[in-house]
Amino acid sequence: MKIGIIGAGNIGGNLTRRLTALGHDVYVANSRGPHTLTALAEETGATPVTVEEAPRGVEIVVVTIPLKAVPDLPSGLFDGAADGVAVIDTGNYYPRQRDGRIAAIEDEGLTESRWTERQLGHPVIKAFNGTYAQDILDRPLPAGDPDRIALPVAGDDEAAKRKVRDLIDELGFDTVDAGGIDDSWRQQPDTPVYGLRGGVEAVTKALAEASPERTPDFRG
Repeated sequence: MKIGIIGAGNIGGNLTRRLTALGHDVYVANSRGPHTLTALAEETGATPVTVEEAPRGVEIVVVTIPLKAVPDLPSGLFDGAADGVAVIDTGNYYPRQRDGRIAAIEDEGLTESRWTERQLGHPVIKAFNGTYAQDILDRPLPAGDPDRIALPVAGDDEAAKRKVRDLIDELGFDTVDAGGIDDSWRQQPDTPVYGLRGGVEAVTKALAEASPERTPDFRG
């Protein structure tokens, strides 16, 4: 599968490592340009590209950049992507620590991924946002293993969600359908499932116990 990754930080870098190891064609981009990705490319065999090139002709695009940087992405970014492309949003809103206050999230009550979706002009699937980056390398297990970690996955496009869930399964993790993007507050920072290393049952329970009220630490 052809996969584009926008953002080469901890999550983006480790997804690049695992996906190339699984035999996927990975095109990785960051804000600083392909020349800064030489070491990652040499390590993994991924192709360094510009941000504009990352979505072209691919089946899945992972957007894994700070939330405050999402509006700076090029307009029409997904115009050249394949039909039915699934866009994974791994982002989180950290108003005090990094992103500043975003009124649409805090005053209008948009989920973080709904806001991101509107900035991108393309539907997204929320996944990996509460995953420890190192776990992508260290904790994959075969299907059926009782210790296999499950990840919540939210999104409105059922076909895209299925594509993402299948990829996560290939990476070595179970998934739990966390509902649509308007339900994705259940996996935002400071919810019970955020950072949880649990199986399907534990993740399902944690999603059900979430509160939509944003805690003070995550309000701007």
